[in-house]
Amino acid sequence: MTYLTLAALLIRIQPALRLKAYLLILAILLTLLVGASRVYLGVHWPTDVLAGWTAGASWAAICWGVMH
Repeated sequence: MTYLTLAALLIRIQPALRLKAYLLILAILLTLLVGASRVYLGVHWPTDVLAGWTAGASWAAICWGVMH
């Protein structure tokens, strides 16, 4: 949730399209890697990670919408 929210907020203030794309791709990649590592290590069930991803994406979308 943190990486996506930060990326959503930073994208709004960055003028360069390439930097926006880089920030968004990096945030998505980090989010996916963290979730996958939690499942791999056996700390969370896959459904828990999917729920976290859904909640995080929703929160990031809300923050982006409010800033927009």
